[in-house]
Amino acid sequence: MFVLILGIIVFLGVHSVPIFHETRAHLIERFGLGTFKVVYSLVALIGFGLIVWGFHLYRAGGLIAVWTPPTWMRHVTVLLMWLAFVALACMNPAPSLIRGWLRHPMLVAIMIWALAHLLINGDAGGMLLFGSFLAWAIVDRIAVKTRGDVGARRIKSFTGADAMALGLGTVAYVAMILLHPILIGVSVVGS
Repeated sequence: MFVLILGIIVFLGVHSVPIFHETRAHLIERFGLGTFKVVYSLVALIGFGLIVWGFHLYRAGGLIAVWTPPTWMRHVTVLLMWLAFVALACMNPAPSLIRGWLRHPMLVAIMIWALAHLLINGDAGGMLLFGSFLAWAIVDRIAVKTRGDVGARRIKSFTGADAMALGLGTVAYVAMILLHPILIGVSVVGS
C-alpha cells in the first residue's frame, strides 16, 4: 500500500496548492505561470500514475477486508454516480440552474464520487483511496468558501446548459458503466 499512499499524497498534495492561495501566488510570481502549470501538471500526473499503480499492486496482493457493504448499497452507489457525472458535466461555465445550485460542480462531483465508492468498498485500500479524496474535497470546499469564492451564480430557471449537463452527464455515466470492467477491472452491473 506504500505506492498507493505515496500517490495519494503526491496527487492530493499538488491539488492542495490552490488552497494556500498566497503560496500559489508566490510560486507563480517566482517561476512564471507557464512553468507553474507545467510542473503542477507533471506532479499531478505522476501522483495519478502512482495511485493507479499502487491500487493495482494492492488489489493484486489481495484486498484487506474491513467490512462487508450490504448488497442494496450498490443501488445507492449507482444513483450517486449518475449525480456525480451530471455535476461534473456542469463544469460548462454557461449559466445553469444546476451549476448555480452546486456552486462548485467539480468539488461536488468529487465528493459524490468518493462517497459513492466508500459506500460500496469495504476494503482498506478502497477506504483509504476514496476516503482521502472525500476528505480533500471537503477541505478544499471549505477553503474556497473561506476565500470568499461563492462559485457559480444562482439563477432561477432551467436553461439549455442544464439540459446539456443532464444529457452529457448521462451519456458519460452510461459509458463509464460499460467501460468500468475494462478500465477498472470491476463490473458495475451483475456480480
